[in-house]
Amino acid sequence: MENGAETTLEESNGTCPPWALRDYAVLADGERGALVDPEGRIVWLCAPRWHSDALFSSLIGGTGYFSVEPTDRWHVWGGAYEEGTLIWVDRWVTADCVIECRDALAMPASPDRLVLLRRMRVRKGEARLRMRLDPRPGFGAHRVRRPRLEDGVWTAEAEGLHLRLVGAPASSWDTEEGLRGEFRLREGEQHDLVLEVGTARGNSRIDAEELWRATEQAWGDAVPDCSGLVAPRDARHAYAVLRGLTSSAGGMVAAATTSLPERANAGRNYDYRFAWLRDQCYAGLAVAAHGPHQLLESAVRFTAERILADGDGTRPAYTVTGDPVPDERALDLPGYPGGSDRVGNHAGRQFQLDTFGEALQLFTAAAHHDCLTKDAARAAMAAVDAVERNWHRDDAGLWELENRWWTHSRLCVVGGLQRIGAVFPGPDGRRCADLAETILAETRRRCLHPAGHWRRAADDDGPEAALLVTMARGCPAADDPSSPVTRAFIEEKLAQDGYLYRFGHPGRPLGEAEGAFLLCGFAMALATHRLGDRVGAFRWFERSRTACGPPGLLAEEYDVRQRQLRGNTPQAFVHALLLECAARLDGGSALPY
Repeated sequence: MENGAETTLEESNGTCPPWALRDYAVLADGERGALVDPEGRIVWLCAPRWHSDALFSSLIGGTGYFSVEPTDRWHVWGGAYEEGTLIWVDRWVTADCVIECRDALAMPASPDRLVLLRRMRVRKGEARLRMRLDPRPGFGAHRVRRPRLEDGVWTAEAEGLHLRLVGAPASSWDTEEGLRGEFRLREGEQHDLVLEVGTARGNSRIDAEELWRATEQAWGDAVPDCSGLVAPRDARHAYAVLRGLTSSAGGMVAAATTSLPERANAGRNYDYRFAWLRDQCYAGLAVAAHGPHQLLESAVRFTAERILADGDGTRPAYTVTGDPVPDERALDLPGYPGGSDRVGNHAGRQFQLDTFGEALQLFTAAAHHDCLTKDAARAAMAAVDAVERNWHRDDAGLWELENRWWTHSRLCVVGGLQRIGAVFPGPDGRRCADLAETILAETRRRCLHPAGHWRRAADDDGPEAALLVTMARGCPAADDPSSPVTRAFIEEKLAQDGYLYRFGHPGRPLGEAEGAFLLCGFAMALATHRLGDRVGAFRWFERSRTACGPPGLLAEEYDVRQRQLRGNTPQAFVHALLLECAARLDGGSALPY
């Protein structure tokens, strides 16, 4: 290894130029996530947990990153995940050589200690690679202290964090620019870098080979075989994404990032580094459609714990440890282009009735797989109690907008009550069935349009793609006259070029106010399949899954015209519905409904 690597203007300021969102890969171990750009720069990493301050925040205009990249600027980029994992392999081809960098967050993971693995290797020719480590804790507000080299290992401290880097003993640390160095590798050679960041000072031996073996084994144990599903590779990748976003505490974050814009300069920038119970239920139901795999147990446990603890006051979102989501605040950063620098999320204080309906669907699926625990059964009845006391209330709904009498929220709890009522015999089951019938009757009275389709809300005749989610879950039933009429109405009003928008914006054409919602496209596939149109369902499924970028990741929205992803990435509930489609569309769902 050599010192004296050249730097660009951006690198000398601790920042990296942005890429289109579709080009970023994500590394995740359940407790935190990192984003890697095509040049091998890790530009986003919060430590030690998902909702902690960022150590690398260049993604949103902050400072700090960790790069491994060819010194030869005349190269083309490629990359892929190792199947069934979030182990990412960057691949660069220059005029003379082929270089790879294998990246992963080591597993099994610890909540208070992350280990980032980077393995450089040359497949052809000889190569020079440049390494740069510039940690900036607190979203770039701080620098590390006391960097020093001891026995070939770099150590440093910052804001309650302790850092160790193994594999760069000949590099140099500059006060302003961090750690810099170069590697020369011949064909067939490889070299490991291991970065450890923890709340306590690390003193255990760091062995890259052992860490890689454990990580490969952990992914092999965590992600099941999906060869019997449609689109098996994408299905397995979706499962890996969901596993990577799910903490050992059970909570699954909605996405790995914050503040990535859903529409440029439109003010819609949110922090998704928290666990939404609805999203958790979507993931659990998707896994249950495939089989009783471990992520189903995690979803049931986390959801049950939250409902038992909070009852009627169950929040839509929590940290992955079950704590309240912090209020929103700005960081005084430029943000990703078109975005902002917002952290925290006001949705944590909302009331969203449909959360209870999705929880009841999840508990029913667990019962079918004989994994409904005693606590989950108690949580199910607590959810029924909450619905009984609150179904008349206006709520923020699936899209977390203003409080209204949303049709989707009512149909969601009706479907949940119908499902869970079949699980509990005797009075509890009859109570659920009677309550479902009462809510459905009132919802029909207030929300069923004379033309036969469901209104968006009691006071809104417009189309609403959220209704496809309840239809996919069997409410209303496929033989209910409103189901095909509503599906056709939504397609007529909200579809464009094979993609689906969530609702209309008065006076603005589709695509101008926001992108297509990928969740809605997959929900359309599921609803269409439930109505008996298998070919139509596959068309929606195939179109929606083409929206991914080269790493195969999906965000919340898709700009149909520019073919670009929008919003925080990767979006868990989109990958969940992709997985559910893959499990259901071939007719081989592990659930009997």
